[in-house]
Amino acid sequence: MTTWVELEKFQPVAVKMINNSITRQRIAHAYLFHGPPGTGKQEASLLFAMRYFCENKDEHSSEPCHECVSCKRIQSGNHPDLHWIEPDGQSIKKDQIEYLQKEFTYTGLESNQKFYVVKQAEKMTVNAANRLLKFLEEPSQDTVAVLITEHSGQMLDTIVSRCQRIQFHTLSGEHLYQQLLDQGLAESTAKLFSSMKMDVNQAVEWNEDDWFAEARKIVIQLMDKVMNSNEEGYLYLHQVYLKHFQGRESLEFGLELLLIWFQDIISLHLDKQDSVVLIDQMERLEQFHYIVSLSEAKTLIYEVLYTKRRLAQNVHPTLAMENLILQLQR
Repeated sequence: MTTWVELEKFQPVAVKMINNSITRQRIAHAYLFHGPPGTGKQEASLLFAMRYFCENKDEHSSEPCHECVSCKRIQSGNHPDLHWIEPDGQSIKKDQIEYLQKEFTYTGLESNQKFYVVKQAEKMTVNAANRLLKFLEEPSQDTVAVLITEHSGQMLDTIVSRCQRIQFHTLSGEHLYQQLLDQGLAESTAKLFSSMKMDVNQAVEWNEDDWFAEARKIVIQLMDKVMNSNEEGYLYLHQVYLKHFQGRESLEFGLELLLIWFQDIISLHLDKQDSVVLIDQMERLEQFHYIVSLSEAKTLIYEVLYTKRRLAQNVHPTLAMENLILQLQR
């Protein structure tokens, strides 16, 4: 589990602001943690919640003890008075916030304190955002909410104005890479996740998920099929790829892997082997870079980015991916 001391090394300003709130006993009823992915927003939320519920608090320190029952329950994800709200599908819906409001009316199961974290807060529907606004306007006593977002500009101004804003700045890829190595991830996986600016906790979780390992293999096999045969690529898309990558988030992840693939080919064309992310696929990438020219690789990156935009515009995933395969096969 990350500590404030470790987090402060790469987010000094954000950590100082949170720590001052804690040690000066001026904890606000709502915070907005905003900034790019992979910058420690979720880790900070967990640490904040641990310190809030910690049974061995040192009033002169913001660090939780990490050893008491409450700290350990939060680390294991089963503290009854810490609630996480995240998108159900493509959005956070009104009934999710209504459930949250209902929880506000109950006394905490283990204390009078409650803590809520809303992930990807910019994905609240208008109705959900208006529901949440009621809590922010009439905060419950001994209740703290943390809203996490990568796109604060997409949130209602009325919500943002009622939160204490804490900005998290972009990490260097090398710093994130080292963090992931410290968490025990393999070099190739750490390099991939750090290039995607993934939160450390999320990266560790995905690393332990068989779905990720299979996803990576499927993308590489798709490229083999596409480059070897037009028909094979199209069949593989329907028989394997679309069955594994279901839902917008997983489809976006697959496209990120494709982007990295072509970026690596460009790195090889530019003799920048040190910039290659998929280091365990170096032999295959070197073969591909003889087949795909520099200009073609750049064009294909634009096609992948265009597909991402189409998915964001709710174009049917099958149609979007079929079109991409056609472009990759040219």
